[in-house]
Amino acid sequence: MKKYFIISQIIYVLFLLPWFGIFIMSFMSFDAGFSTWNVAFVSAIAAYPAAAIVCSILAWVFHKRRKGLAKAANAVPMLWVAGIVVLLVYVFVA
Repeated sequence: MKKYFIISQIIYVLFLLPWFGIFIMSFMSFDAGFSTWNVAFVSAIAAYPAAAIVCSILAWVFHKRRKGLAKAANAVPMLWVAGIVVLLVYVFVA
């Protein structure tokens, strides 16, 4: 399980580069004005580094006693990674 944690957390660090570009571009959603959806959109994108750090720490804390909870906590940032992968595939393939 340690290999799984290390590999997935390396992936989380590598995806900080495309995340940063997407985070900067997400502020263009305010071009049409401020709304609740725009703020929620930018906030959800901005939460990735905090989620990756917190979930990684929780995964390492739980990895001895509660393996299922540790795997689930470590998989939460994968939601952002999957979103970035889908966006990048759409941009470069389409």
